[in-house]
Amino acid sequence: MPAFIGAVQILNVSGTAGVTFGDAAFISPKTSSKTSNGAGGGNGGAFVNSNNAISTNNVVDTSVAEQPIVGNN
Repeated sequence: MPAFIGAVQILNVSGTAGVTFGDAAFISPKTSSKTSNGAGGGNGGAFVNSNNAISTNNVVDTSVAEQPIVGNN
């Protein structure tokens, strides 16, 4: 279904990233990864203001599979 899109600002598209405008029947990940950031560590944008007094990360992970992507090709 067509849509009107307002102002768009794309700061960075790198690697295997993609930008989609308009209709898309299926969007599925081709790769997956996991990162651990402190509070405000993964923020991205033109103007970011992050005020954090205390930040801790719990990086203990006991799961076997995070994002199964076997059938997404």
